[in-house]
Amino acid sequence: MHPLLEPWANFNVAVAGASAALAGLIIVAMSVNLDGTLLASPIPARAGASIGALTLAVAASCLALIPDQSLVLLGVELLAGGLATLWIALLAVRRIYRARSNVALDPQRPSPLRLWWPGKVAMHLAPPVLFTVGGGVLVTGNAHGLNWIAAASIIAIVTGVAFGWIALVEVRR
Repeated sequence: MHPLLEPWANFNVAVAGASAALAGLIIVAMSVNLDGTLLASPIPARAGASIGALTLAVAASCLALIPDQSLVLLGVELLAGGLATLWIALLAVRRIYRARSNVALDPQRPSPLRLWWPGKVAMHLAPPVLFTVGGGVLVTGNAHGLNWIAAASIIAIVTGVAFGWIALVEVRR
């Protein structure tokens, strides 16, 4: 393990466990409420974005624990993961925006869009953007990218919990 990664070992172990558990919770919540989930058009895409961010948090934590992992290689791996997850999040944002537009056109249509839509967009874009920035900083050999990755992981967990609630409870309202 790179000497600059050693102080992060306990953090990475904790994030890997918490993120994996939350990703599993979202998958279970989606399967329990499958009918309601499929009726709310942006929910499956939002679930994909949440699961993607949490999975990247798991992967980032595990990659940082690999013996002899260099900062630059870790940066390349996280930059690639961040861009892939960002793509998934952008697809979710497109779904959120389309659902918002459809509701505006048909006010009689029941809507799962109870929250402010820019908050939903930010919820799904923040983790992949932070992972991408962190990966980019690490590619330059700068260890400060680890702080960006830590922020991305924490925000992925917080937004994962929020989306877990949406998938379990709000979809049924």
